[in-house]
Amino acid sequence: MLTHPQFDPVLVSLGPIAIRWYGLMYVIAFTFVIVLGKLRVRQGLGHGMTSRDVDDILVYGVFGTILGGRLGYVLFYKPDHYLAHPNEILQIWAGGMSFHGGFIGVLLAVAIFCWIKKKRWLATMDFIAPLVPLGLAAGRIGNFINGELPGRPTTVPWGMWFPQTDPTPLARHPSQLYQFAGEGLTLFVILWLYSRKPRPMGAVSGAFLVGYGTLRFLAEFTREPDNFLGLLALGLSMGQWLSLPMILIGIAMMLWAYRSGRPKSF
Repeated sequence: MLTHPQFDPVLVSLGPIAIRWYGLMYVIAFTFVIVLGKLRVRQGLGHGMTSRDVDDILVYGVFGTILGGRLGYVLFYKPDHYLAHPNEILQIWAGGMSFHGGFIGVLLAVAIFCWIKKKRWLATMDFIAPLVPLGLAAGRIGNFINGELPGRPTTVPWGMWFPQTDPTPLARHPSQLYQFAGEGLTLFVILWLYSRKPRPMGAVSGAFLVGYGTLRFLAEFTREPDNFLGLLALGLSMGQWLSLPMILIGIAMMLWAYRSGRPKSF
């Protein structure tokens, strides 16, 4: 059994100001969006986007990610708690973000961007989709450094003890690393290669939904469900129930994109 390295969650402390590893992962995630987005523009895969548009859309994406992620956590995971303690809703520093909520927030933020810039929303989402997975990978590394969101108990040789969760040694799946490899690195390679050729508008976005939803659904079998929720109907976690609609919508989008003869995204 391995033991979690017990990283200090604070990278640098400058008096009252603390730079945390998890916050740094957000910076790295948004940097990936900028670097990869501008690379795609230079390669002629911009879907009508310019280098300046990439800068602008990042601003919208940051707000969509943070606001949507927080509100998604409030509504999907602890609605009763936050209804009783509404003053805690904006206390993001206390923890609690939802990918699915952040995803919805980004969809709305990009819709506002497209309305202002007069761009096609679906083509813009096709442009953004391949830029996201490496940011997700950075987030999972942040989870691992903090020793949060560990996996379920296991007997595999690489099982890891997370003292933050278990006072006495107990081997758990390092599910943060599974998600880093799956919905982070693997999904990035799939989408990056798939989107290098012209695809019907909406196909790349659909592929993202299917890919993320499937990889997240599978990873949840090794991830410890939230202790305040446990497993829900059919023995599935909240993360799995939220991923199922993504898979179904993604499949429908890809079928629609290819069968309707939609124009290519670029």
